[in-house]
Amino acid sequence: MASLVATQQNWGLLSDPQARSWGFSGGLEREGICSKECYAMPCASRPGQPSADLIRQREMKWVEMTSHWEKTMSRRYKKVKMQCRKGIPSALRARCWPLLCGAQVCQNNNPGTYQELAVAPGDPQWMETIGRDLHRQFPLHEMFVSPQGHGQQGLLQVLKAYTLYRPEQGYCQAQGPVAAVLLMHLPPEEAFWCLVQICEVYLPGYYGPHMEAVQLDAEVFMALLRRLLPRVYQHLQQVGVGPLLYLPEWFLCLFTRSLPFPTVLRIWDAFLSEGAKVLFRVGLTLMRLALGTVEQRAACPGLLETLGALRAIPPTQLQEEAFMSQVHNVALSERDLQREIRIQLAQLPKSSPGPAPLPQARLPGAQAIFESQQLARIRGSTKPEIPRIVVQPPEEPRPPRRKPQTRGKTFHGLLTRARGPPIEGPSRSHRGSTSFLDTRF
Repeated sequence: MASLVATQQNWGLLSDPQARSWGFSGGLEREGICSKECYAMPCASRPGQPSADLIRQREMKWVEMTSHWEKTMSRRYKKVKMQCRKGIPSALRARCWPLLCGAQVCQNNNPGTYQELAVAPGDPQWMETIGRDLHRQFPLHEMFVSPQGHGQQGLLQVLKAYTLYRPEQGYCQAQGPVAAVLLMHLPPEEAFWCLVQICEVYLPGYYGPHMEAVQLDAEVFMALLRRLLPRVYQHLQQVGVGPLLYLPEWFLCLFTRSLPFPTVLRIWDAFLSEGAKVLFRVGLTLMRLALGTVEQRAACPGLLETLGALRAIPPTQLQEEAFMSQVHNVALSERDLQREIRIQLAQLPKSSPGPAPLPQARLPGAQAIFESQQLARIRGSTKPEIPRIVVQPPEEPRPPRRKPQTRGKTFHGLLTRARGPPIEGPSRSHRGSTSFLDTRF
């Protein structure tokens, strides 16, 4: 934790509210990877993209699923997850993202809250910092070109509303690109509630003044790297590249400053569906693409060369279809991630400054969020609760049933022992012979 505090002081994260931002050798200062033409390019016109007919079929599937969302999430979540992995159609992200992250329920449970926050005066110290960062968010995108345009003004209102909604958290510069991507697809109010869900449910402890969860996830990522890519891990240890030199730029901004924009949208589709596990899978995939071969590691003898290799992956390898196929094939399950989190949490020094990380506050994706909101609604509370898993003890094994011994016995005798003495009465003849039940087999 001491290394994180020192790194935060170098970035200007803890000195004062106006200086809580991060740099990473100009990570946020870059103007973005994709140009304005990349945003406007139709998905079907790029190589490797699905056909227009396939896109229409997927749109119809999403329209059908979102029309009966509660039923879909209750009975067919696996289909939702698979459709998210294939990519949500661009025309329906505005409809699907708030449903996946639970922002729609939050907005319905808090009517008028955003309007009150939007018209309220903001804290001057945060307003000044937010105002200085507005022009840095996707400056080549036409939505954020003009300081008086609806893009920058909407971004200002959303970020100000969050500082008023969570004054103890305040503002972190990494929230800027996240809110900007949300505003590209959603109205300001829905973008605000999606930002709340990302900061408080998907990644709690990331954007606060101490960023305690970032330190924990950095240790978890290194442990996963040591297990899944041991040679890459050894190389990073030899050249002195720690996780805090690259991982916060990836995770805090949800890869918006590191990857092509179409690939970022596909990552967000999977992230909102499956949770933080997707971020670890993407990070491991980038490590393998940048340093996976002996030649790549030999070309990076030092710290600067290694960091440069992580930022210089060929764009052809980052094309969304091929890249996301590799991401979903990473051998990392939610159970593996939770087990590693528990191990690293137990190894963190107890004397670390700031609050302890609370990984149990993080919900693993859309299904857990849906279940927690349903549970909160049943209990009459609007605040989501983490569902408890109750494991029933296994039942005691029953002794096997013995087959009755009927060899050499009559059915009449069996029925007599089972039912008692036979009922007296005139016997019924069966073709002039003895009773049918007295017949031996």
